[in-house]
Amino acid sequence: MTDDVLVVHGGTPLEGRIRVRGAKNLVSKAMVAALLGDTPSRLFDVPRIRDVEVVRGLLGLHGVKVSDGEEDGELVFDPSNVESASTDQINVHAGSSRIPILFCGPLLHRLGHAFIPDLGGCHIGPRPIDFHLQALREFGATVDKTPEGLHLSAPNGLHGTKFALPYPSVGATEQVLLTAVMAEGVTELRNAAVEPEIIDLICVLQKMGAIIKVHTDRVIEIQGVKRLSGYTHRPIPDRIEAASWAAAALATRGHVEVLGAQQADMMTFLNIFRSVGGEYEVTDLRPPRGGRPGQEGGIRFWHPGGELNAVALETDVHPGFMTDWQQPLVVALTQARGLSIVHETVYEQRLGYTEALNSMGANIQVYRDCLGGTPCRFGRRNFKHSAVIAGPSKLHAADLVIPDLRAGFSHLIAALAAEGTSRVYGVDLINRGYEDFEAKLADLGAHVERP
Repeated sequence: MTDDVLVVHGGTPLEGRIRVRGAKNLVSKAMVAALLGDTPSRLFDVPRIRDVEVVRGLLGLHGVKVSDGEEDGELVFDPSNVESASTDQINVHAGSSRIPILFCGPLLHRLGHAFIPDLGGCHIGPRPIDFHLQALREFGATVDKTPEGLHLSAPNGLHGTKFALPYPSVGATEQVLLTAVMAEGVTELRNAAVEPEIIDLICVLQKMGAIIKVHTDRVIEIQGVKRLSGYTHRPIPDRIEAASWAAAALATRGHVEVLGAQQADMMTFLNIFRSVGGEYEVTDLRPPRGGRPGQEGGIRFWHPGGELNAVALETDVHPGFMTDWQQPLVVALTQARGLSIVHETVYEQRLGYTEALNSMGANIQVYRDCLGGTPCRFGRRNFKHSAVIAGPSKLHAADLVIPDLRAGFSHLIAALAAEGTSRVYGVDLINRGYEDFEAKLADLGAHVERP
């Protein structure tokens, strides 16, 4: 663990410019979608993060040739020789990511069977795969649970179905999309997730030849087709990473321009950011003109000085306030005057990171009650899923151990905002979702180092 630590000298505002690439929550799913094509696919702006390496490894085990393209961040997928992988080979990736469950539909279409190892991911709640398995059974798959994982087969092929999710789960919606596009007949999915990354995945599948209609009231209709070809796609930028750097700018009283960030997918976050007292400016793309170079667009975020305002917010599925936004923003809320209230309605165990913030001088109380008006699945289930943040609090340095990806970045922000020198352990976990974050910190003038 001593090699997995970052020493952070806090108290310096972050100043400068960084760039975000394709959304983590789209890129890995688009990589899986390449399995469905019978010609090569090209994906641009792929971030160098651990989740991408996990999916690249799994694709390689199943015979998909993955190579770097000519452009930085470009990957090329050749699925012409898809084959079975041994259980032992696949189990090498057991516990490293939750993406393998999304291989089920494509592998059932290509091979007629699939094996899925034990799943990992961040420990922010059970996130059961029951929705996934129920959907696959509706399509006609059989699922055999064994100690090493799940064995799936489709002896009679996969067929379209009508399916309603009890909750608009992003992962389960992706599962249905990746399975339904080549299932015989029509599939109707009700109560589907409609996050921007879901819509972008639909764009990928449509480029491949899929027929997908997005109706009102979270209804998606998929007409199965017999074959899909490869795609060429540039994904939407990572709105989670962009918001994380925005929160870091606010918490450290800094000024950060996030190139690549897009206003449309961040509108809910931008409203809260402004309500808290942060300022931002959208800088649109400017093409080359009259011999002058062009400029990539993005969003500049900064702390304008003075006091920040306490707010009340609730996380929710899109278009609500994204659950992955709340952890970085809460660090900034420790610096706001008054009582801020956060009601987490997506993951039941996502407020555990606040203990570390309290050890640094924050004043955060967590409650089992629903402190908000959004209908919530956790209200009577004994989960501490609401938080009250009293501020402003003077943060001081501490030794921190990162529990999960987004909490890890919030711990990092807290260390940057605190007075003194902190040691952040388990920092390599941040590489799962933040590309080159140490280099970006250096670009923003942060004083960090490996011991």
